[in-house]
Amino acid sequence: MGKEYSETAADAPGSDRQLPGEFRAHCLRLPPEAAGLRLDRALARALPQYSRARVQQWIEAGLVQVEGRTPRAKDKVLGGEQVHLTARFEADERVTPEALQLSVVYRDEALIVIDKPAGLVVHPGAGNPRHTLQNALLALDPALAVVPRAGLVHRLDKDTSGLLVVARTPQSHASLVSVMAAREIERIYMAVCTGLMTGGGTVDAPIGRHRTQRTRMAVRNDGREAITHYRIVERFRAHTLVRVQLETGRTHQIRVHLAHAGYPVVGDPVYGGRRRLPAGCGAGLAAELSAFPRQALHAARLALAHPLTGRPLEWESPLPEDMRRLVAALRADHHGRA
Repeated sequence: MGKEYSETAADAPGSDRQLPGEFRAHCLRLPPEAAGLRLDRALARALPQYSRARVQQWIEAGLVQVEGRTPRAKDKVLGGEQVHLTARFEADERVTPEALQLSVVYRDEALIVIDKPAGLVVHPGAGNPRHTLQNALLALDPALAVVPRAGLVHRLDKDTSGLLVVARTPQSHASLVSVMAAREIERIYMAVCTGLMTGGGTVDAPIGRHRTQRTRMAVRNDGREAITHYRIVERFRAHTLVRVQLETGRTHQIRVHLAHAGYPVVGDPVYGGRRRLPAGCGAGLAAELSAFPRQALHAARLALAHPLTGRPLEWESPLPEDMRRLVAALRADHHGRA
């Protein structure tokens, strides 16, 4: 586990990795077992350091030659063809670098692990064109401009805090996206829920876009598979601290699933309903619950195999100060009435 430190772009060391404008040539012969595959799929298998989407872009740009001709991505291969590919790394200029303070808990030639604070948006979007984690990453490491989404493999909601992994090269990005899809990256969260759980469990319920409120997600029979495991860490008078493990990674999954189970995350402005104070709670707990500024959800643990070496890596992030105060107030209220 790496020592935590803070960096801005000014502190970041230089890099000799792929930079905008760089080209890399590949000459290869497709294996016989590729017969019948689309060219883009066959090349993505032969060059796993690149995503299929990126291979498609290069084919469309005329940067791939098969036996001396310019093919289409959908062309079927026979196996055994000689392929020349010029990998061109171009920056995504839609997102501008911006030097923001980041908490970096690990860094090597392939990965960066960030401990994201609550309130920081991950990707630019409508209403948030700047001041996002992606802007900050491009300032921290300019070579991330040639990696899809500046290397971000997964995301956290704006008001969820905790650990995020960033791939520093196209090869690492393709590898991590693959293992994420294969559910081989462990992601553990801590959440404070409204309601007194009697035991842990699993929510296996598909999630899709809400039918009428398009900024919300909902449990839907026609949604995508979503599985969330949870177990009790500590029970209070009318709340529960839980440890949550994601098996899938749908938008708002933990928040939707816990609300669906009847235990919405404290402070959740979308799925939590009206804020409720437990009967007879003291002034201290009432103040904490009323003023808690976000959903009480924190990405506390991340574990994966290093994309280059296969070495197992793991990181943990303690509860941030606002959640520690909330848990302390719940504990004091619980013990004061025991």
